Amino acid sequence: MPEERKCLECGEKLFGRIDKKFCSTQCRSSYANRQNAATTNLIRNINGILRKNRNILKKLNPKGKTSIPQKRLIEAGFNFDYFTNTYVTKNQTTYYFCYDQGYLLNDKGYVTIVIKKSYV
Repeated sequence: MPEERKCLECGEKLFGRIDKKFCSTQCRSSYANRQNAATTNLIRNINGILRKNRNILKKLNPKGKTSIPQKRLIEAGFNFDYFTNTYVTKNQTTYYFCYDQGYLLNDKGYVTIVIKKSYV
């Protein structure tokens, strides 16, 4: 006699196709959501940090280019460990971007904030 098949999510007895794994669409979705929860939370948290960084840069740079003390970014909660991309100029200066908002770490504790105009 074949072994009784059970839903991977709730344990209910399965009827129908031999390769069926879930008793309902709800169980299939719940199972998938549980499997992806750790990855989803990690991505959500990182996107939150990136969004916060971008908003801080945008707020402190209303005219498109400015230079401020690095201390102001730190006080606003800016996280320098997270950025979306970098841009290296011909003279090897590295700009860090959070989407369209970028910054350059200067000597003497200042940060130059810029906007990347043609961002795609």
